[in-house]
Amino acid sequence: MEHLELRANGARFHVARTGRGKPLLLLHGWPEFWLTWEPVMTRLADRFQLIVPDLRGFGDSDKPAGPFGAAEHAADLLALLGALGIERTGIVGHDVGGAIMQPLARRAPDRVAGLFFFDFVHPGIGPRMAHPDRLNEIWYQSFHQMEMAPALVGATRESASAYFAHFLRHWAHRKDAFDDVLDAFVDNFLKPGNLAGGFAYYRAAHAGRIAMMKGEAPALPPIAAPTCVRWAEHDPLFPYAWTDRLGETFSNLDLAPFPGVGHFPHREDPDRAASEIAGFFTRLGWR
Repeated sequence: MEHLELRANGARFHVARTGRGKPLLLLHGWPEFWLTWEPVMTRLADRFQLIVPDLRGFGDSDKPAGPFGAAEHAADLLALLGALGIERTGIVGHDVGGAIMQPLARRAPDRVAGLFFFDFVHPGIGPRMAHPDRLNEIWYQSFHQMEMAPALVGATRESASAYFAHFLRHWAHRKDAFDDVLDAFVDNFLKPGNLAGGFAYYRAAHAGRIAMMKGEAPALPPIAAPTCVRWAEHDPLFPYAWTDRLGETFSNLDLAPFPGVGHFPHREDPDRAASEIAGFFTRLGWR
């Protein structure tokens, strides 16, 4: 495993890289950073070159000056691939990472060999995001709009630990999936700027989320890149029923449930997660 510091799109990025072969860009969600992918990276390093950045605002990458959404992250990543000399790559993403992959694939389809997603937000969810049984799950997205949110979460190490442990355990089906790295995650988010940096994504996404809840999201043409989605069977945040309209966003779709896991398949069952990722890109001839 090597850790690189690169400049791209006017910012400094931390990137973890390992392995050999065709490149795969792995994109984390919230509340995560590059380390969330380490179990998958170790299982794929003999077949692929794994490139795992901390998104702007997260980990050891630079922080945005204000709200910073999926389109801005996509521009960062295209510039970062350029800095690495990578013309074309497979992309794997989860949660926020999955949201970023959509504008990236629309903006630069020629740079994308294939898209592999675990659970993520897509336009077909629509007004279901606002159903009463969902509001108790997505309260944090509104909380993250508040200027005081970073100060409240980061008031003490105990408050930060309680906040992140809640999500990493509640959203998981295998509740101990992050226990071995929880201290490292708390340390990461207590680094200067990382609480506000992570919340900046939600501040940028707020207007689009409200439009989606109202059924007013703009219609976009489907993404043509070969796409594989493995959606967790037991995700309390994003139910499997929300996959019913994925075909409206992806015209070349391979969809199946991922049994026995919650919101974090890559941490809860890294053996199968790595196998699914490798199988998809091998079927595409990206090896």
